[in-house]
Amino acid sequence: MKIKWALLGAIFTIITVLTGCEPLMALDPKGPQAQTQANDIMLSIWIMSFIVIVVFAILVFMLIKYRASKQSKDYAPPHIEGSAVVEAICVGIPVLIVILLSFVSVQSNYKVEATPKGYEDKKPLIVYASTSNWKWHFSYPEEDIETVNYLYIPTDRALEFKLYSYGPITSFWIPQLGGQKYAMSDMITTLHLAADVPGEYMGRNANFSGKGFAENTFNVKAMPEVEFDQWVKEVKKTAKPLTEEKFDELLEPGHLGQLTFTGTHLEFLPPPEGEGGGHNHGSSDSHEGSKEESEHNQH
Repeated sequence: MKIKWALLGAIFTIITVLTGCEPLMALDPKGPQAQTQANDIMLSIWIMSFIVIVVFAILVFMLIKYRASKQSKDYAPPHIEGSAVVEAICVGIPVLIVILLSFVSVQSNYKVEATPKGYEDKKPLIVYASTSNWKWHFSYPEEDIETVNYLYIPTDRALEFKLYSYGPITSFWIPQLGGQKYAMSDMITTLHLAADVPGEYMGRNANFSGKGFAENTFNVKAMPEVEFDQWVKEVKKTAKPLTEEKFDELLEPGHLGQLTFTGTHLEFLPPPEGEGGGHNHGSSDSHEGSKEESEHNQH
């Protein structure tokens, strides 16, 4: 009786705690890339849940059917050399599961690394997302504006993020729009996303990069393209221009609020050239190092 009440109490406690939990952002997708990844996560969860339930059911069955109290005192179990059927099941099922998950993962990887499905014929919005200790800089080259620690994006349009870092390796992640991707100091990585639903989302650096890592976050607001265009016009009318001196100040380690500028730092401090460039990760002189390496290779 005590065990029964203890079990019921544990179940009640778990249910009570879970009712106060918010849904996991990674399982609340607001874009096609995030939906693909959420489907993969749920497939893995269902497969693992099925395995756990089956294993525990077999365990309970074996404990009850072959318990010691059920057998006579002189019972001796039969000598069994092995079972080909049992061995095939124990080896075959895990192999099939690995094959299935590998097939799904490869397919999904191709999907999330390409322009989101349904947006292939639309011109993407290109945003250069760079990071420094401990802030995010978002440069809109076509709109000729730049923001710090916040990102405005249009819905129903492909987004192409060019990621790099002015410090240690970081990781760009907006859980409800897609998976994370690394930003490094001497190369550009490209991340394709899209937002189907207007709203406000959380973005952050998902890679530990020092004592200020916990607050290395940014806000994301997705809005219809008409509202996005209006925001761009308002920024050009009201924001101050971004100078090289001001950008040097922004690169200093520390935390800042949200800032908005006209112009971008791409004009006086171009990003690394190409994808998969040099390998001087973490070096503040990565641009010069890449240039010297290129000249050396030419000679």
